[in-house]
Amino acid sequence: MTAMKKLSPARVRFAPSPTGRTHLGSGRTALYNYLLARQTGGQFILRIEDTDQKRYVPGAEEELMDSLRWLGLEWDEGPDIGGPYGPYRQTERREIYQQYARQLVESGHAYYCFCAAAADAAPRARRPHKHRDICPDREIPLAEADARRAAGEPHVVRFKMPSEGTITVTDALRGDITVENANLDDTILVKSDGLPVYHLAVVIDDHLMKITHVFRTSEWLPTFPLHGHIYNALGWEQPVWVHPSIFLKPSGKGKMSKREAAELTQDGLSIFITDLRDFGYLPEAVINWIALMGWGYDDHSDFFTLEELIEKFSIEKLNPSPAAINFSKLDHFNGLHIRRLDVADLAGRLRPFFERAGYVVDDEEKLRQVAAALQVRLVTLAEAPEKAGFFFRDDISPEPESLIGKNMTAAESLTMARRIYDLLAGLPDFSEERASQPLRDLAAELGLKAGHVFGFLRNALTAQKVSPPIFETMTIIGRPTVMKRLEHAIAVLEKLVAEEL
Repeated sequence: MTAMKKLSPARVRFAPSPTGRTHLGSGRTALYNYLLARQTGGQFILRIEDTDQKRYVPGAEEELMDSLRWLGLEWDEGPDIGGPYGPYRQTERREIYQQYARQLVESGHAYYCFCAAAADAAPRARRPHKHRDICPDREIPLAEADARRAAGEPHVVRFKMPSEGTITVTDALRGDITVENANLDDTILVKSDGLPVYHLAVVIDDHLMKITHVFRTSEWLPTFPLHGHIYNALGWEQPVWVHPSIFLKPSGKGKMSKREAAELTQDGLSIFITDLRDFGYLPEAVINWIALMGWGYDDHSDFFTLEELIEKFSIEKLNPSPAAINFSKLDHFNGLHIRRLDVADLAGRLRPFFERAGYVVDDEEKLRQVAAALQVRLVTLAEAPEKAGFFFRDDISPEPESLIGKNMTAAESLTMARRIYDLLAGLPDFSEERASQPLRDLAAELGLKAGHVFGFLRNALTAQKVSPPIFETMTIIGRPTVMKRLEHAIAVLEKLVAEEL
């Protein structure tokens, strides 16, 4: 039994900001949280960090929840289902943050800042000095600050960063990280609109919600010491901090940008969870894929179900090195997970893709047969309509030229087509056992290769160059439709022959 399995029940949270679409990085963070919670018999909490109202995107929260549910990552507490530590949206917790911000001010760890440099939008890069070096408000008496606040003077709350000494914070993947306080600044904790910034709200929420482990990508390492300072100032025990690697774009050079993400989508690829769903990827495959972008069980295992990941996951085996997004790997895992599905399950997952393509799928048994025929041939579910839409059409229209065999004339192909029709009309069924040898014997009798006969059948019955095995295809299509499509192909050839005369 691993060390991780001996842990007490973990309380973990996935706390995204509804400021855009839900991408792979968010999905992986949620997954690692979920795995630890389920492995230890703990709780997985969804919290919406929506204090940045300027960047709030309508619909982002709904997409986020849809993405998590599709991935199978159900939460135990959250804004939609409640829980003992709510509210679970930060904009609904304003009074809580004000209480602790005031506590920090009264204890001398923060101060009300009224100076012009306190403007929320002032970019840090434009200020030549640290704020603490130029702000006149760091040392004003609390009574004076309260009077100015009461008079309506705009202000923010800033953390009063020590100018000397160091702070050491500990990351589970990287060990102790020590930073000189002189390199840190007086960060805004509460904005002029009264809402907290992430750095204050996240610390308060994690403490009050009894979070034991915090997973967040290595992008947060620069502000990690600030969070350590806030915890210390409030006298609270810190959670276990885990900063997994960031994702790199497929080239392995740099982070994915919005422009590059848009270009990927045009190529049928995406870093967004709901796009991957619509592109025909299975949630099982996406889970398998993102789990391995930063974690590994051993040197030879790479296929995992969610249940297996819950059993095998451990923080110790996370890799802090950046991971490039490899879509070929996703295709590989998707194919493997499609093969693993029960045929009835696969049929149900294929249905919306056929219907979205305009096909009426009202025959459950036919759909199940099609799913069985496609199961070893699909990379994504979205390929199904192109590969097998002909099963659900009343009529098909093969290109006339496709009905003429290689090195054959239209007249010779017509003779072959008529003989094939007569042969099949006399067979009791179209199974490979019944039909294969007679068709091969016919080809030999006509001085043709078997490929001529089977190629004609494929084009006449599917209007495609590639399809599931022809005997399986004929069985699924059924005798009436097979004979009807052969009659149509013969009529097309007859027209071609007549035009040549």
